[in-house]
Order: sequence, then structure tokens, then C-alpha cells
Amino acid sequence: MIWPRSRVRELCCALVYAIPLFLILATPGCSSGGSNSSSTTPSPSGGGGSGTGVDVVTFHNDNGRTGQNQKETVLTTANVNSSSFGKLGVLSVDGKVDAQPLVVSGLTVNGQSRTVVFVVTEHDSVYAFDGDSLAQLWKVSVLGSGETPSDDRGCGQITPEIGITVTPVIDRQRSPNGAIYLVGMSKDGSGNYHQRLHALDLTTGAELSGSPREVVAQFRGTGAGSAGGNVIFDPKRYAERAGLLLLNGNVYTGWTSHCDIQPYTGWMIAYDAASLNQSAVLNLTPNGSEGSIWMSGGGIAADGSGNIFVLDANGTFDTTLNSNGFPTQGDFGNAFLKISTSNGLSVADYFTPHNTTQQSAADVDLGSGGTLLLPDLQDGSGNTVHLALGGGKSAEIYVVNRDSMGKFNSAKNNNYEELPNAVSGTIYSSPAYFNNMVYIGAVGDHLKGFAISNAQLPQQATTKTANAFRYPGTTPSISSNGSSNGIVWAAENGSTAVLHAYNAADLSQELYNSKQAGPRDSFGVGNKFITPTVANGKVFVGTTNGVGVFGLLH
Repeated sequence: MIWPRSRVRELCCALVYAIPLFLILATPGCSSGGSNSSSTTPSPSGGGGSGTGVDVVTFHNDNGRTGQNQKETVLTTANVNSSSFGKLGVLSVDGKVDAQPLVVSGLTVNGQSRTVVFVVTEHDSVYAFDGDSLAQLWKVSVLGSGETPSDDRGCGQITPEIGITVTPVIDRQRSPNGAIYLVGMSKDGSGNYHQRLHALDLTTGAELSGSPREVVAQFRGTGAGSAGGNVIFDPKRYAERAGLLLLNGNVYTGWTSHCDIQPYTGWMIAYDAASLNQSAVLNLTPNGSEGSIWMSGGGIAADGSGNIFVLDANGTFDTTLNSNGFPTQGDFGNAFLKISTSNGLSVADYFTPHNTTQQSAADVDLGSGGTLLLPDLQDGSGNTVHLALGGGKSAEIYVVNRDSMGKFNSAKNNNYEELPNAVSGTIYSSPAYFNNMVYIGAVGDHLKGFAISNAQLPQQATTKTANAFRYPGTTPSISSNGSSNGIVWAAENGSTAVLHAYNAADLSQELYNSKQAGPRDSFGVGNKFITPTVANGKVFVGTTNGVGVFGLLH
């Protein structure tokens, strides 16, 4: 999948725009397995410690990918302004920070309980910083002996090098001190490419038992890149782009191509979190081609019943269906997928537009944005509905009922709801949710909020920012103290990165942006993939060579 079909179009896009991401809602039904949610942690289990604070241990705060931290007691709509709020420093690193920074509170490192910020880079490095003093606590490289990060494989999407791209996931329960899981790509001295899953000790960065694990896989099929009746995972042809998911003791990875360079298919590969043994493999286009999982860095989402939700990119979709309404050859390109984890990995339900073949042929698929799982909602008849939403290059927002997604009908779409004209640009970002509002930042468009009523989104935005966001739009994050002091944080791409803060109830009220105080709050060059992290009174924003740290000025 991914954006354009040619190197030229990708490079042109990259010169014109900046920043993405996506989101989902945190409710008991939206997070499961591990401790993948923003939460106040009294006496944390990983690494000891006695302090309290908020953890952000997965992309967009929880497995529902809502992007919200509702336990922020320091930052308010009153004190986030250019007089009292600004840059506290920059965490310097050795490469691009494409992944969202993660935060663990009350972690004992070097005999002291600390708030620790974890940053990964495209140079295949992992850093741990003290979130208060901003001092570096440790740094490790996940490169093997004689290896370098991968080159960009002739594709400008992740460039000039590919190392650790995707947002890791943290498990505070893994013995002895908790673990951070991540995928690193590298190239050895003989020109061979490697994709490896790592599990590192939170307190030292040391590899844990079973780590690293080389990513290898095959799946029955005759699709692109197949041999002997199996499609083969070739590490040089793939990038790990969707945020890792920790669910019920397994780490789930999703794979995409480098641009649309053939041959490739769509892969999801799972590993046991304790041993790193491979636990399940699913290919989404085993008898076709393309159909990758990209979602502009948005996280693989999951509900409380162990079902996974992703947007699959352009690729083969079998329009001939079996008696259950599923593609006869098992090819699910360009589809909104519900994947069961009850017995390995299998597609349990799906939705694809009636014109899915035309969309894929024109490279205007629905798989370029992230997925959001909404909380339980009551419709106008008092029925409880379980919804998810996402959008892509067609600039349409698709809402599905997670209990009956709509499948495929060549005459019309049977999904729950559609918003065909709600945003004015393509979606290369993830949405967010807070206080009955969905927030979406499309390319060249204003960041928009859509107030939910009777389990329906309005066809036009309820509120929007005064400014628009260049390519790739923006992936917002939200902080609040319960339902009060809601702030929407959004990063802007460009030659100078910009952090914005808005009143969550009224996006036209900009509370702060990092240009208001002149050079005081400048923090680096903008980066295409940025999602702000908000925890414990601070905001962490990645750039091309560091992480800007913002908070109340003293």
C-alpha cells in the first residue's frame, strides 16, 4: 500500500507537508492484556519504586488507541499559555524519532525511583531518560555485530535510514523489572537485511531471555513472493510501521511494504511475550498481492474480548464470496478488519467499500489512517452499540459496528455510518477520543472535532482549529483531569516543528503554540511521524534528532 505508486510522487509529497497519527477510546472494553493504558500507578510492579504517576506504555495510551490521559493534574487550560508554559529542554538522540515516546513512572533505576522516558530512533538505538532532570540513564543499540541500520530501500517514506520505526510497547509485569518490546531493522556486512523483535529490561536496556528473535514466517498461498505453495516473509521487503500491540500475553506486529515496491503481501505476526517464540501468523492476501498494514504509524487496536482491529491497505480483494460472505481466496486488501485471537489469528469480520477494487487500483485505499475504538454508546433507540472508525486516502471516514461490520456488497456499503465530506484532505494520521468527541487531523485541513450524539457522528465538524496542518496532517493527543481541563495537543510538521495546544471543548481556542515565544521554545526540525506524549505535567514531542520536552516554566 502506502501513499503513492511512484518514488517521484512520494518525494514530492514529503517536500510539501507534515505529521500523522490516530486514536481510539479507553474504556474497560477497549484495553485488554498487559497494562497498556495511561494509568496512575501507585507502587508500580516493574522495577519497584514508591512514587505515583501516569504511565504511557503503548501507542496513544491504550489498546483502544484513544490518545487520552485523563489523569493529568498539572497542566490546565488556565496555565498552558506562553507566559507560564514552554520548552524545558531537548533530549538529544542519534536519529529520527518516528515512534511515540513512552513513559513509566516510579521505576527504580540506579537505586532511585524515577519517571523514565523511553525514546527509540531510526539509528536502531534505545534511550532511557530521567523525565524530571532530563539526564540520560542508559542507551543501547540493537544492531548486531558489523551491522548498520537499513538503507531506505529506494523509498522515501522512511529515510535516510530504517531502524526502529514503530512505537514500542511496555509490559511492567515481565520479570524481573519490566520489558520494552520493539522491532529493529538492520543490514549486515554481507548485504542481508534483518527484522528482529527485541525485549529489553526497563532498568538497564539489557536483552531479556529469548531476545532478540529474528522475524521469519510463511503462510499457505500462491500470492506475491510465494514459493512451493507458501508466501514467504522476506525481511528486506517489509517495514514494521503500525504500533505494537500487547494483548493477553502476546506481542502483535503488522507489516507494510517500502512504498509499493513489489512483490509484497499483508502480514500480521504474533510472539509470546515471555519467550518471544512465534505464536501465530496471518497473511491477509495469501493468494494475491499488496494489502499491507501501515496506518501511518497508528497502533494495532484491540477490544476487551481479544479481537484485533486494523485498516488494511490497497491490495487484492476477492469479490467472489463464500456462503458466509468472506472472500473465497482469503484476500482482504483494502478492508477494515476484525481479527480473532481465540485460536491463532483469523479474520472474524470485515468491511470493505462497494468500490474496493477501483479504490485499490487508484491507490486511494482506506488503510492509510489509524483505527479508533469508541466506548459503548447508546443509539436513539436505547440500544448499546460498539463502534470503531477510521479513514484513508479517499478522505472518507468509515464507522463500523464491531459486532457486524458490513462485509462486501458490490451495490452499496453496509457499514454503520459514513462521513464522505467531513474532512477536506487525505488521512495519514490517527484519530483521538475524549468526552464524547472524536478528533481528526487530515492533510492540509484543520484539526476537527466531531461531537457524538445518539451513537452518530455529525456529517460536519462540531469544532475546528483556526490553523490547518500540512502533510501528513496531525495525530492529536489529549490530556485532562477526568472530564475537566481537556487539552488537545497536536504537532505540526515543517522546517521548524511546532507544538500546539487547544481547548478540547472548543478547538478555535488555541491555548499555546511553540512559536509564540520566539526562539525560546524552538525544539527542532519537524518530522512526518509525530505523536505528542503527555504525562505528569510534561509533553514530549519527537523531531528528526531529539525529543522536545515542554512543561510549566519555573
